[in-house]
Amino acid sequence: MKTKSRLLARSALSLALLFGAAHSLAETLRISAIPDEAPTELQRKFKPLGDYLEKETGLKVQFTPVSDYAAVVEGLAAKKIDMAWLGGFTFVQAKIRTHGTATPIVQRAEDEKFLSKFIVPADSPAKTLADLKGKNFAFGSPSSTSGHLMPRHFLLKDGINPDKDFKNVAFSGAHDATVAFVASGKADGGVLNASVMDKLLEKGDANAKRVKIIATTPPYFDYNWTVRPELDPALTKKLTDAFLKLDAANPAHKELMDLQRASKYIATKATNYDGIEAAARDAGLIK
Repeated sequence: MKTKSRLLARSALSLALLFGAAHSLAETLRISAIPDEAPTELQRKFKPLGDYLEKETGLKVQFTPVSDYAAVVEGLAAKKIDMAWLGGFTFVQAKIRTHGTATPIVQRAEDEKFLSKFIVPADSPAKTLADLKGKNFAFGSPSSTSGHLMPRHFLLKDGINPDKDFKNVAFSGAHDATVAFVASGKADGGVLNASVMDKLLEKGDANAKRVKIIATTPPYFDYNWTVRPELDPALTKKLTDAFLKLDAANPAHKELMDLQRASKYIATKATNYDGIEAAARDAGLIK
């Protein structure tokens, strides 16, 4: 009888611990983002947003930085991340990885017509993209929409094949790193997210002062907030509503919106990124 009592007590304790862990998890919103900028900058950007979402959802918000783009996709697929800030291409990868169950909910108005900027050192004689043939070139991350996929797509449309026409192609890993590559002479040219380039110029970044812009891509859809498969629909609605009511003219929202470089948030849908998926397939980046 004593043995049976001990077993029942252990079972009760195990269930209590399991319930407690599940309860704790249910009270936490786990968010992440593609590492398209330095980790310290990502933390700075998302702290006010996390505080806002805690108030709006009643949940504790846990921001988890990751080392590469693929980790965010896998985190969503494994349901270890509830919501993530993705680029258009990363969303396409997440959609494929989750068999269409990862769902984009909102994007900034700016993401409807996003741009990439091609840069060269400030003293470079290059004036056009064709002038970079035979030179060293830097993209951002291989999975970056604005730092690789769409610039590659537009280069190919202009008759420039990066793999054949550039002397060497490097991947810096992040947009600010691409600027550093070009500014230091590690690359003769590079391409990055237009929003990050604007931000670096506005803050007087030393590397940004040592480069110049020679070309800009046509517009395309890019970043969004995506929720993981099977996230509670009520929570998904709370999150969507929280983003949609952010107002850049509201002083309480100003810091948050400025850090996100957003004029406002708008609803989005998976089909907005069909063009990104087609470009990735054309470039052989997904099969």
